[in-house]
Parts: sequence; structure tokens; C-alpha cells
Amino acid sequence: MRALVVEDDPGIASGLSQSLRQAGYAVDVCASVHSAWTALRVEPFDVMLLDLGLPDGDGLDLLARLRGHADRASQPDLLPRRDMPVLIMTARDGVSDRISGLDSGADDYIVKPFDPNEMLARLRAMLRRASGRSKPVIEHGDLVLDPATHSVERAGLPVPLGAKEFALLLTLLQARPQVLSKSRLESALYGFGDALESNAIEVHVHHLRRKLGESLIKTVRGVGYFVPQEPVPGDPGRA
Repeated sequence: MRALVVEDDPGIASGLSQSLRQAGYAVDVCASVHSAWTALRVEPFDVMLLDLGLPDGDGLDLLARLRGHADRASQPDLLPRRDMPVLIMTARDGVSDRISGLDSGADDYIVKPFDPNEMLARLRAMLRRASGRSKPVIEHGDLVLDPATHSVERAGLPVPLGAKEFALLLTLLQARPQVLSKSRLESALYGFGDALESNAIEVHVHHLRRKLGESLIKTVRGVGYFVPQEPVPGDPGRA
């Protein structure tokens, strides 16, 4: 999952980035309304953490611009995503401030200072709602993925995955049965400044197939990868 942190305080932005990366997110940081809007227009983010007091405007202005953006129903590849989950994070703790933020289109509101674990839990809940899930875990046949604990089980047995392998599997499971291109998967797993080998996605897919079975992830040659809507019987994998 790829997160955009819009925060002008370098110390807070650094701490947030560290917490998010440890939780498996690819993270980009912007310190102004202008730079955030530019980033949103060129990359597909899964979630945005938005400060309100920014040097060139109010975060609510950015939120209003995002929510008022052209409807993606007729243009599904249009960026930025109008329906992207947004978590406001601010020192404004008045009831009227929280109401204003939520009524402006935020999905949740957290007051600084906050516990990073609470922030991560709120993000998981937002993303779960956005994907239409009610359960905290994702199930696909005998495969169970838990975003909170970063754990995966197959047929009741734990399967250890690397951070990028887990992120790739989560992205594909949440998008099933949609085919995701290599570039879309790279955008989900890597931020602007992250080192990226040209065959990174192919390598991660190979490792997932080895650990979880060849039948789990399908390839559409020249297009991308997908997980079928319904489980396909196949190898149990070799952890």
C-alpha cells in the first residue's frame, strides 16, 4: 500500500514515515498543498495522511479539491483518486474542527500528538471500509492474510513473507480479480525515492508462487498479474 504524508514539520514527517514503512507501506512526503496536489496527479496513492496547517494553505482546501475532482466512474484511470481514504492529523482538537474535517470529506480525524499504533489501526480500518470488507483479515480459500499482524497462513500453517512480498500479496488480494500492471504494482510498493530493480515485481511474484503455490497468482502476458476471484486448486506451495 502506498501512503502520501502531507506534513510540513520535518520531525513529525520523519516519524510518520518510519512508522508507516515499518508497517509495510511505501511512503512519500509532501510539505505543502501545491506539492501534494502535484504528487496526487502523477501517482496512484492508496491513502493520504493530511495535516491542516500547511505553509501555502489549509489542508481542508486540498481535501475539498480532491473530493471535488472529476468523477472516476467514467474515467477509471484518472488521477488523483477522488475516493481515496484520507486521515486528517492535526493539533486542532475542538469539536467544531473535527466536525468540519469530517464534513469536508475526511474518512477519519486524529489529534496530535497521537500513538503511532492508533494511527496505523485507523488506517487499516479506513482501507478495510474502502475495499468493502467487514472482517479484519482477508481470506482466499485456505489462505488468510492479517494486515494488522503482517501474518499469512495457508491451510492453517504460517507462511513467512518478506515485507515487499506481503505488500504485493495484499495489493493483489484487495484488487482481485482486477489485473494490475507491473507499473501499478511498482507504484503500490515503492515510493519516489526508493531503489527499484527493473525485475523487482517478477522476483516478488516468483517468491510468492514458490511459498504459496503456482496457482495463486495468474499472469496476463504483456498486461500484468491478478488473483482470481475464487481460489483455484493448485500446489500448496513450499514455505
